[in-house]
Parts: sequence; structure tokens; C-alpha cells
Amino acid sequence: MELRNLVGASYQTFQERTADASVVLLHPRSHYRSMLVAQLMNDPEMRVFYYAMGPDDVNVQSFLSGITHDLANQHPTFGRHLNQVRFESKADFEEMLTAFVKDVEELSDEPFLLILDEYDRTDSADDLQAFVEQVIVRLSPDSKLVINSRTLPRLPWVSLIAQRKAVVLEDDQVVATDFYDMRTQGSNLLEVNALGPGYVLLNSHPVDTWEGHLPRLLFFFALDRPVVTRSEICQAFWPDLDNDQAVNVFHVTKRRLHKALDFDVLVHEGGYYRVNPDASVQYDIMAFVGALVKGRSPETQDKASAWQEAIDLYRGPFLQGHSDDWIVERRQEYQAGYLEALSEMARIRLEEGRQEHALGLLLRAVGENDRFEPIHRQIMQLYADLGRRSEAAGHYQKLVERLRGEGREPEADTQALYQSIMS
Repeated sequence: MELRNLVGASYQTFQERTADASVVLLHPRSHYRSMLVAQLMNDPEMRVFYYAMGPDDVNVQSFLSGITHDLANQHPTFGRHLNQVRFESKADFEEMLTAFVKDVEELSDEPFLLILDEYDRTDSADDLQAFVEQVIVRLSPDSKLVINSRTLPRLPWVSLIAQRKAVVLEDDQVVATDFYDMRTQGSNLLEVNALGPGYVLLNSHPVDTWEGHLPRLLFFFALDRPVVTRSEICQAFWPDLDNDQAVNVFHVTKRRLHKALDFDVLVHEGGYYRVNPDASVQYDIMAFVGALVKGRSPETQDKASAWQEAIDLYRGPFLQGHSDDWIVERRQEYQAGYLEALSEMARIRLEEGRQEHALGLLLRAVGENDRFEPIHRQIMQLYADLGRRSEAAGHYQKLVERLRGEGREPEADTQALYQSIMS
């Protein structure tokens, strides 16, 4: 196939499969990623802004200074919010983040791309990885980042994909498995389940010699991203300790982790920690998110099987029983994928005329998270369609009571649906 056709296939996949994403990663394995970037920039139908990471982009301040300078040449008013913020301490992080998102969203009134090229230059910048992650989750639907990198960026791609924030492209294919290039065959077989209380099997035997919960959670934390730094680990687990104390506790925790699994499960390479590539890892999170990607794909013929696989893999909230900040954040993100699977399966059952089955799925959804009112409206409408108007009214009244306890009222659409059912 001619090179032009191969790049064209990548471009078509980009157009068809990334509409809802806030960030698109052009996977480092992609053969045509740089050519795809060139085609995106040359497309007269597409509004594109471009920034190539430089050798000085080693922290948030340097990055913001560089991108403000370059984008101001492409859009004269870019940086007007950032220029009002002082770059003096970590306390300014939130203010800088808010200002940057405002500046990005004011680049155009129409949908646009912001391409971050040569992103691997930022690999060593912990604060910049955290900054970009927060930018991704805050961008409006009309703003989209495109990341081109020679290495897999140190961002939590699996959780971003779970909540429909990210798509990873490898030429003309959406990556749906093996997101972090983990081995699935090897002498040490680790079966890891994080959806629910969280447990690990080593060569089919449960691991129960953790010497506390920290070694076990450290292992789950290492699975969250392609690689992590020691400072990221210390900040997540021991933010209140000074650096030397946190490092000492980390090394003690790491030794206990290796003792529990009877081999060095974390290896240190090039300044980063990652799960030992000699280990064979079967991780339920990877399978769960892979099922979500498959269910979203227009190429999937049997979508019901894909959504059901995701539902079956979700055995409970992520690391249920723990309340660490990073765990609570991931729990909400994987829960969003679970609610999507339940909602999509309910839609399929409704199309099949199986209303009771659809109702059961939606009730499971609000049992998991009762803050999403569109699902409440679906439940009320289904009760009404089934001739169970009193149950629709009862469901609405319970929602009203909960919201009033928070000082809120139901959305206008929910109130209008209730009035319609009751009339």
C-alpha cells in the first residue's frame, strides 16, 4: 500500500474515533505519527495550534513560558490569563492550571486541536505530568490535545480511557489491549484484581504476607502508569513527611513488597520504577478498560458481549475499603466506565423490548452512583412505560429528599418529566 494511503487510513481513524476524547496519544509504536501530525496541520478544514516541547520544558513554569511565547505568535491574545498569575510556588499550581485552561479554550470559538509535539522531552518533569493530566480532565469538548511522543508518556492512560477522556492510536488502529506493554506470559504469573477489595495471586496462590497495607497499595500504584518516579510515590503515600523520611519509608515498603511476592517486582531503570518486565501480569483493570474500548468501537458486531464483559469484570469499586486520595480519584474514573457499560447495555435491552431487564441495569447504576440525573430520568420513564406510575413517583421523591439534604433541587428536565408522568 502506498505511504499516502497508509497515512490517509490513520487520518480517517483519527477523524472517526476521537470525537469525544479530550486527548489523543499517537502511540510511540506508530510508524506514521509524525506524518499524521503534518497532515492535521495542513488540513484547511481543521483549526490547529502547535507547540513542540523544548529541552527547557523541565517543569511547569518553563513549559508555560515557552508555550505562551509560541502560541502568542499563532493567536495574539494567548496568555492574557496566565500573565496575571505569579509563578512563585507550588501554591500557585491551581491558579496556573485555571488560567492555562482559560487561555486554551479562548484559542477558538470552533473545535480545534492543540498539538504537543516531542512530548518525550518532558519525561523527567513530575509536576508537568500532573499539570497536563489536570488540563486533560478540565478541557471543554471543543478543545482537544494531540500528543506525539517517542516514549509512552507518564500519564494514567488506562483511567483516562475508562472515563472517555483519552484515545490511544497506533497508526489506523485504536489501542484496546496491552496499554502499558506488560507481559502476559512468564515464570512468575501475577493475577491482579483491583476492582473490589483488591487481591493478588502469585502462580495461582493468594498473596497474604504483605506486612501491612502499604506494600500492597504500592504495587497497585505502580500498575497505574507506564512508569513512576520515587518522588511521585512519596508524594502520593507520605506527603506530610520531609523528603528524607519519605524516601526511607519508601525503601522499607518496597523491601516488604518484594518479600511478599518473593521476587523484585519493582525494578529501577533510568530514574523510573516499573513492574518487573520479567513478571507475567494479568490485571483486571486492563481487561475492564479493553472491554470498554471494544464496546465503543463501531467495528464491534456483538456490542452486548463487550459491555457485559465490562460489567462482569467490575466486582466492586476500585480498591474498596481504602480512602487514599489517589485511590478515590481512580475509583470515580473506573466507576464512570462501569456506569457507561450499564447504561449502554440497558439501551440494547430496550431496543430488544426487554424493559424489565433494562430497568434492573439502570437501578444497578444508581445503586453504584446516584448523582447522575439522566439515569434517574430513564428509570422514571421506564416505570411509567411499564404502568408503574407510583414507583416512578416514589423514585422521584427519594431523589428530591437526597438533593434537598445537599441544598439542591432536581434538574428542570427531571421536574418536567415527573409532572408529565403524574399528569
